[in-house]
Amino acid sequence: MKNIIAGCIASLIFITSCTTKETAKKSMTLTPPSAQKIAKNLEIHNDSRIDNYYWLNNRDDEEVIDYLERENDYYTKMTAHTKAFQTDLFEEMKARIKEDDESVPYKLRGYFYITRYEIGKDYPIYTRKKDSLDAPEEILFDVNEMAKGHSYYNLSGMNISEDNRLVSFGVDTLSRRKYTIFIKDLETGDILEEKIPLTTGSSVWANDNKTLFYTRKDEKTLRSNQIFKHVLGTNQTEDSLVYTEEDDTFGTYVYKTKSKEYLIIGSYSTLTSEFRFVKANEPNEEFKIFQPRERGLEYSIYHYDDRFYVLTNLEEATNFRLMKTSEENTTKEYWTDMLPHRENVLLEDIDIFKDYLVVSERSNGLNEIRIIRWDAKEDYYLPFDNETYTAGTGGNPEFDTEVLRYGYNSLTTPSSVLDFNMKTREKTVVKETEVLGGQFDKTNYESKRLWATSADGAKIPISMVYRKGIKMDGTNPLLLYGYGSYGSTIDPYFSSVRLSLLDRGFIYAIAHVRGSEYLGREWYENGKLLKKKNTFTDFIDVSKFLISEKYTSKNHLYASGGSAGGLLMGSIVNMAPELYNGVIASVPFVDVVTTMLDDSIPLTTGEYDEWGNPNELEYYNYIKSYSPYDNVRSREYPNMLVTTGLHDSQVQYWEPAKWVAKLREFKKGNTVLLLQTNMDAGHGGASGRFEALKEVAMDYSFLLDLEGIKE
Repeated sequence: MKNIIAGCIASLIFITSCTTKETAKKSMTLTPPSAQKIAKNLEIHNDSRIDNYYWLNNRDDEEVIDYLERENDYYTKMTAHTKAFQTDLFEEMKARIKEDDESVPYKLRGYFYITRYEIGKDYPIYTRKKDSLDAPEEILFDVNEMAKGHSYYNLSGMNISEDNRLVSFGVDTLSRRKYTIFIKDLETGDILEEKIPLTTGSSVWANDNKTLFYTRKDEKTLRSNQIFKHVLGTNQTEDSLVYTEEDDTFGTYVYKTKSKEYLIIGSYSTLTSEFRFVKANEPNEEFKIFQPRERGLEYSIYHYDDRFYVLTNLEEATNFRLMKTSEENTTKEYWTDMLPHRENVLLEDIDIFKDYLVVSERSNGLNEIRIIRWDAKEDYYLPFDNETYTAGTGGNPEFDTEVLRYGYNSLTTPSSVLDFNMKTREKTVVKETEVLGGQFDKTNYESKRLWATSADGAKIPISMVYRKGIKMDGTNPLLLYGYGSYGSTIDPYFSSVRLSLLDRGFIYAIAHVRGSEYLGREWYENGKLLKKKNTFTDFIDVSKFLISEKYTSKNHLYASGGSAGGLLMGSIVNMAPELYNGVIASVPFVDVVTTMLDDSIPLTTGEYDEWGNPNELEYYNYIKSYSPYDNVRSREYPNMLVTTGLHDSQVQYWEPAKWVAKLREFKKGNTVLLLQTNMDAGHGGASGRFEALKEVAMDYSFLLDLEGIKE
């Protein structure tokens, strides 16, 4: 590799001053786009908010598209000097990836299923082999062929019928997560005439191999609200409506238990769940309620032998407990304890095998895998040896086996897939992701876990990785990532593309702020609703800690987050803009009040339990006090790159577009503000694996340019 700390000069100490002169010069010579101001009065609770950019919420308006394209043109011109570097970064990251890679095979009903990639191709090829890995390959789908002619293509939700003959699958070509379900006959290779639009893409076969259950979305809000039953050979207009979720704060889905005995319909909201079940051999019978919903009661169900196993927070089990009940008596009064609630251990999931129960737990932030024999003769944990790793079970469709498949990686160790014999306790690494290019050596990198103290005394964990040998003298560029919502935990994970930052002197850190479940369910509860601001102040306190401990400085600290993590970015630049030299906000949720008051927007009503319902005055005032769009003020802001997708169904494109327009109106100084809209994609960005790398290269070049690193 070329000089990993190349820039205007060899030392990182003076890099920022070198960079900002060039960037500021461009910023002053190019005039940024200006969005037209059309005042819109938004009034509720006797409070008025004037939104001058509300008009941007119409993607069919030519003036809206014109504004987005002008912003894209401005981005292109402002970053023209980094174009070659972006290409170099893309090629560098691509060169680390084994292009002709394939997944570890998993076995299901006599077939080995494999996903593979070919050199130079963006999309996967799904295959299977009968009985033996030496058998001829049967191609289920070559997504590269299917994606031709589409700027975006996502195949999802493959489900094989019990007789191995049919596969149902969903296709989205717009990135709005509105999938059309198709059915393929694997014996003839034909796609059947069945075509079921406006679904989640997932479906499940009954045991008769002809009845398919699927979830349909409400066309306006995209809420998953109905379960339908389709019979092979009939028109989808004849499909039977099985269940409608009437509560607009809930969504619904359908699946089959691992035992293959039951079909399950689940209903869920942030705080409450409910399930219905029917025997998979009797798909025309009526679904029976498992346990009626009660606000605040969460549970999930698993089946084995003649019992259901229930993972639940019943009776204030904040970190969840595992209970069991018979098939005949499923309501909560019949549930009995199997694994009790523990204050310091979060029970996250279970996997059921013929002779073993495998429990996924989280203790002090760390993943743990516990293995228990049903006859109670053994109960032990898999050993892990550091504090910056991610481990989890997966790819275990077989029931009658002694082998547990799980994944492991850390901030310094590429992802591995392992097979663990639960009887002999022998471990086999069946695959470790290769990092090509000949320059990666995991011993060149170091990771650690640190703890910062928040203003209210909470200890906030930080996972960090960097290249060995750098001096902790405050001159290091550091990228701090955060999310902190929905109880979603960002575990420390390996990334080969991240090496492009680490090898150029960057430190990478994850702030495990409140709003995640990193330290258990209470950690989440203390970062939502009327405690949401803890997420933002935690991130700021972590930033101050990293500066005070000389891992970085204000001139070299960068922050990044997407979606609800983009809300985090929007909040910190309003609350403490002076701490950051640059911020990347990807598909950011920044207009919280307006969105949460509009129940026609996808996902809004289902999130009242996360953010609060602003139709209630207390929540309105609280949300308004931190909503990034509502709190833009006349002040200096950091250098910022904001990205979005025109077809995003989760965070509508107009939120970041409006936010940038308002920031342009109010921000002082010569810092850079860029908006880049992918006109073909949605919330997840580009669909191809290499096209997605180009978006990473775009983000990295923004950071490296601010540091004066040119190669």
